[in-house]
Amino acid sequence: MVVGNTPGVRGELVAQLQRTHPESLALSVSVRESTSGHYPVVQRMMTTADGRPTAAATMGATGDPAIILRQDLISLHRARKSVHVILALPEHLDPLPFLLDLWRSRVGADNLEDHYDAALVVAGITASTLLTDITCVHQAFRVWSGGGHREPLTPAEIAARQVEAADAVVLAGPSTEDGAQEAAALLRHLNPRAGMVTLDRVIARQPASGRVLARPQAHAPMRAQWEARLEPTSSPYAAPDPGLNVSTVVWRARRPLHPERLADALGEVMLGVLRSRGHLWLASRPDAVVTWRSAGGHLELIEADRWLEAHASPAWEAASPQRRTLACWFWDDQYGERRNEIVFTGTSLDADRITGALDGALLDEAEVALDRESWSHWHDPLLGSP
Repeated sequence: MVVGNTPGVRGELVAQLQRTHPESLALSVSVRESTSGHYPVVQRMMTTADGRPTAAATMGATGDPAIILRQDLISLHRARKSVHVILALPEHLDPLPFLLDLWRSRVGADNLEDHYDAALVVAGITASTLLTDITCVHQAFRVWSGGGHREPLTPAEIAARQVEAADAVVLAGPSTEDGAQEAAALLRHLNPRAGMVTLDRVIARQPASGRVLARPQAHAPMRAQWEARLEPTSSPYAAPDPGLNVSTVVWRARRPLHPERLADALGEVMLGVLRSRGHLWLASRPDAVVTWRSAGGHLELIEADRWLEAHASPAWEAASPQRRTLACWFWDDQYGERRNEIVFTGTSLDADRITGALDGALLDEAEVALDRESWSHWHDPLLGSP
């Protein structure tokens, strides 16, 4: 699966992957808003490794992109039995939830996991475009995610999600320019678990590029890995060392946050932050997992899930294995899995300022002694009244 922050780098990356796998087919996808109706127009182009279009080269349909692509892939399998497909996804899809929906099991229908072994998600990134998009919040695009849903996302959020979805990152642009070096440092902080290589090395077929793009011996199917990474309570990967003024700060706390003091602290917390992700235990929402996500200057808080309780058996059964493991690891006898954890990435970040401002927004001893019913009546300028 290939994503890219520009059509040019996405197309070049697909071409290079097809050189590596001459037997492969490239299924390139575009998604455009329909002039009428809820669903978009989904265009697909299918080409062989030598660039020749197949018999059914260009296809267009209006509908749910996941359903359309699933049918395309199943039809390919029926026609060829053994086929290597390079799926090139457009910028108008949110990669991880969309792929999870694409591979989701459906009752009474063929499932992709019965016919295909999902490989890496590879992101082609043009350095200059990344540095521009990661701060762009003055407009929003309707982006398709899992389950046929559209979500308005800024270019900054789209750029961040593409990078974070990747198992391997291919950086395009002259490696000697300051902008390319800054982009490489930012990419390592946004997604420290992904391998990284330059497009020049991929084109030259250097061994380093083969190691980055080769699928590792996975400890779990890719679908399970996607699910784990989308958990609202997932923990961040270890941050790399600071480089070129790019750094990452991780803040954790076990007490709930006061909504008004948190709102007052945002000016100090967000200074210099390009990307942040995490989850909160907000006193005004004592039973809710509140996800925190920012890109550029845009911050979004969403009541995304419910905290697991000791005696809530159905919730435990519905939770993923990773969620249950994390809950047991961080368990508190009084408050269960409730906790705060946010990862901040940006330029010239002051860790003491960020953590100090957030620590000051935590409930004090007297406030903690109050019951949850009292907390829920506090004014919440961030999410409004419960």
